Amino acid sequence: MAREDLQDLVRRRLWELARTAHEASRRSRWVIPPETLSLMARRGGRSFISEGLAGFLARALDVPENRVRRAAGLPQVPDERESITTRPDLRLIRGDGV
Repeated sequence: MAREDLQDLVRRRLWELARTAHEASRRSRWVIPPETLSLMARRGGRSFISEGLAGFLARALDVPENRVRRAAGLPQVPDERESITTRPDLRLIRGDGV
């Protein structure tokens, strides 16, 4: 199941970003060759990555590393961004000026 999730993630992100395997490989600093990314995105094939490649693949796909790790069935890593709470910095003003 994790292999299919990883393939789906690679295929979907390349499509969403309108990015070729060559461009994604360049974003990974050429650690992951374009041929490998093409094979990873192909339906019906098998793909897996090691823990050491998860960060480079995440960079190539513009996603957080833990998203790649989850799709690949790898253990999660601590991410300080998970503790960030966000809320709007907008104040609503009623029409009567209050």
